[in-house]
Amino acid sequence: MSRREWDRFQDLRRKKVKLSLPTRMTLLVGAVLLVSVLTAFGITALLNWVFPFTTHIPMLIQLNVFALLVAMLATRFLSKIFFDPIRDLRVGMQEIADGRFDTRLETNSSSLEIQELVAGFNMMAQELESTEILQTDFVSNVSHEFKTPINAIEGYTTLLQSTENIDEVEGEYIDKILANTHRLSSLVSHILLLSKIENQSIQPVRETYRLDEQIREAVVALESAWEPKDIEWDVELDAVTYVGNKNTMHHVWSNLLGNAVKFSPSGGCVSLRLRQEAGVVRFTVEDEGPGLSPEAEKHLFDKFYQADTSHKGEGNGLGLALVKRILAVEGGTVVAANRPEGGCCFTVTLPLKQ
Repeated sequence: MSRREWDRFQDLRRKKVKLSLPTRMTLLVGAVLLVSVLTAFGITALLNWVFPFTTHIPMLIQLNVFALLVAMLATRFLSKIFFDPIRDLRVGMQEIADGRFDTRLETNSSSLEIQELVAGFNMMAQELESTEILQTDFVSNVSHEFKTPINAIEGYTTLLQSTENIDEVEGEYIDKILANTHRLSSLVSHILLLSKIENQSIQPVRETYRLDEQIREAVVALESAWEPKDIEWDVELDAVTYVGNKNTMHHVWSNLLGNAVKFSPSGGCVSLRLRQEAGVVRFTVEDEGPGLSPEAEKHLFDKFYQADTSHKGEGNGLGLALVKRILAVEGGTVVAANRPEGGCCFTVTLPLKQ
């Protein structure tokens, strides 16, 4: 519902003179009681005429029994009319809370209050959807505009780094510029990829490949990060042939393994397990880091959320959000939990596709 339609609805509401919802509810309850008593009286008289042997039962008891039955049936009918829209509204609000802003409600209720409630909900959902689209488009466009100058800065800085006529201080400055340029470039790349996945502009390119080999390649690619910390690896990977998007799945393993290395202490151990089960493949990565706080477990997969601020300079808070959305496209899931002996465990579950 647009703003103009909402204003028109409000004008119509002001022109119509109707009893309020509480007044109608009170009148209906009174009507139910009256109808219940009259119906019970009629049923009692009919039974006494058809079955004379029932006359020994006091009429007051018969009236109470039949009035109660009629009232229960009528109340059930009325509660469906009044409370079903509230139940639909609760379901719709939960969908909005889950990020499905295209949710819309419909109602056949003649109650003006319920119609107004549904109309207000639909207008809210439409405004949220428009805001989400505007935000996504803005982030995508700005990220594209950032990409070119960042690449230019990175290229020129690399050239300066290879220059011979620079002193030690200048070389230190150039290294810092290059390091921060790499961080900014990584951030922009993650934002662009996340935006494309959320808007489904990336069509899944499915190919058949060995999942265990891809994970091993990700471990080797992170050697510059785990070798200085003297990280040990406990690896048990089943030979799994998987059908999926190889390029995007590479981001999943790189992020999960990179986090395990980042939060593991020096000399720690990272355990990897890949198992093929009935119709699914399950991958776990365990580290010996500090684990997750209750607050971190709630927001771990939110965009730009970083549980440990001491490592804030090493990431941008988009890695796990990207992991979750890539796996959602593949039909998989990812969950995180603390290990009893300390550290954290991430479990990825993927359906095996033909």
